[in-house]
Amino acid sequence: MATRKKPAKKAAGKRAAAKRAPARKAPPKTALTVTFKDTRRKPETLRLRTAAVGLTVNDLQRSLRWYRDVVGFVVTDEWQVEGRLQGVQLRAGAVEIFLDQDDWKKGRDRVKGEGIRVYGRTVQDIDRLAEGIKARGGVLSHEPKTEPWGERDFGLVDPDGFKITVSTGM
Repeated sequence: MATRKKPAKKAAGKRAAAKRAPARKAPPKTALTVTFKDTRRKPETLRLRTAAVGLTVNDLQRSLRWYRDVVGFVVTDEWQVEGRLQGVQLRAGAVEIFLDQDDWKKGRDRVKGEGIRVYGRTVQDIDRLAEGIKARGGVLSHEPKTEPWGERDFGLVDPDGFKITVSTGM
């Protein structure tokens, strides 16, 4: 009596197709060789993935309310000194801002916000963001506008005079 073999099970999916496909030959070697020059400096220069700004403010509670309740940042950390709130870490997307209460060691009349502007880019609707900020009591330093280079942006000034520009990403 003849013995009959059971047919082998077929492998499922892409793996089976890959096993059945004929082996591909390597492309023929040619005299042309392409090399890519590594243009990075040696030793390698600094390459950051994120950046944050730290701002010393006159009234931490007022600034916290403005950044959180008006602009839309979220508090991710806070720290206290002798039981009193001394600073907060805020985040909006990948952007972090640290607010620290001024200790007044450099005088109470120290001017803040001069010579700095914080730029933030978003894929969100600039006009809608600006309207939301205004609806929550914020004042824009300039209304949404399209710049000559194509970005749409608006400006804000925080309670201590720090300037912020929010724009569409390119």
